[in-house]
Amino acid sequence: MKAFIYSAKVFLLLTSIALFTGCNSTKEEQATNEETNEQVVTLTQEQLKNAVIDTTNLSLRNISSVVKVTGTIDVPPQNMVSVSTPLGGYIASTKLLPGMHIYKGEVIAKMEDQQYIQLQQDYLITKSKLMYAEQEYVRQKELNLNKASSDKVLQQTETEYKTLRISLNALAEKLKLININPIKLSEGNLSRQINIYSPIDGYVSKVNVNIGKYVNPTDVLFELIDPSDIHLNLKVFEKDIDKLAIGQKLIAYTNTNPDKKYLCDIILISKDFDVDRTAEVHCHFDKYDKNLLSGMYMNAEIEVKNHEAYTLPEDAIVNFEGKDYVFIANSKQAYTIQEVQLGVKENGFIEIKNTTALTGKAIVNKGAYTLLMKMKNKAEEE
Repeated sequence: MKAFIYSAKVFLLLTSIALFTGCNSTKEEQATNEETNEQVVTLTQEQLKNAVIDTTNLSLRNISSVVKVTGTIDVPPQNMVSVSTPLGGYIASTKLLPGMHIYKGEVIAKMEDQQYIQLQQDYLITKSKLMYAEQEYVRQKELNLNKASSDKVLQQTETEYKTLRISLNALAEKLKLININPIKLSEGNLSRQINIYSPIDGYVSKVNVNIGKYVNPTDVLFELIDPSDIHLNLKVFEKDIDKLAIGQKLIAYTNTNPDKKYLCDIILISKDFDVDRTAEVHCHFDKYDKNLLSGMYMNAEIEVKNHEAYTLPEDAIVNFEGKDYVFIANSKQAYTIQEVQLGVKENGFIEIKNTTALTGKAIVNKGAYTLLMKMKNKAEEE
């Protein structure tokens, strides 16, 4: 009797365990089926007629990675000119404004001061004295040859003549510094004003003076830029610097007009890194554009080494809640959504990094977003 009761208890226990396990298995299968159903989009015959669905496969192709960087337009030091005057004076006139174009040799300002008159006066007086000293030196030389004049007098005359000649040459150089031609200077064309000429073709960057202002020789009157040799100064992160080389091509564009591309060549790569771990990369524009101004912000794309990768057309990729997906065709009416990890984009194709689940599968190329909308609508209805 006791054995029978024990056997009955064991039977009931095993039955309970079996029923419990069976219930759990059913729940897990239901959950799996629900999860699978959520990942599958099924189209009706009517929906299939209205939808344009096309499929493709993973394709292996050479694809280039692109380094995207930013920078500004820069001007080399030899193309930036600070205009000053060797002698101080008052600004008599100027018409320059920032951004104005100027030509080499163009008068950009006039200055006046009494010291300009004094310098011209000293030159003409010295010139007259030199003429007399030269004649006297020649005369004393002839007299000395005839023993009619002492050697001492000849030496004094020679010294006076050479001293005046040195003074005249020095005054002539000073006149040239203030743009006065000493050869054309005479007592009839003395001027209290001097001209300031542009040393380059370019445009005005800064105007630091106004009419009537007194300026010293150390003051910068204007800052000029010759844009014919402008550079693009890019900031490249340390992780990408070893991918670049001198002579490498890149494409640059502005934020305001991203469709207009500028071809550039890398001409210099800095060997130092800033605090943000970036290095300067200087590039030269293949073709100068007058619309590119110093300090302008630009973006650049640098194509680096090629590598083989499995790719899909960009139209096959859909983005939902910050993740990227593709649809795998199970049949003409059923499609499974699959998350993918993307790599480099080039010429309408994009690299797929996780290819295991997609190998040999038919992947939706056209109509992927139609399937995504159908899936979202289905989720909202449920």
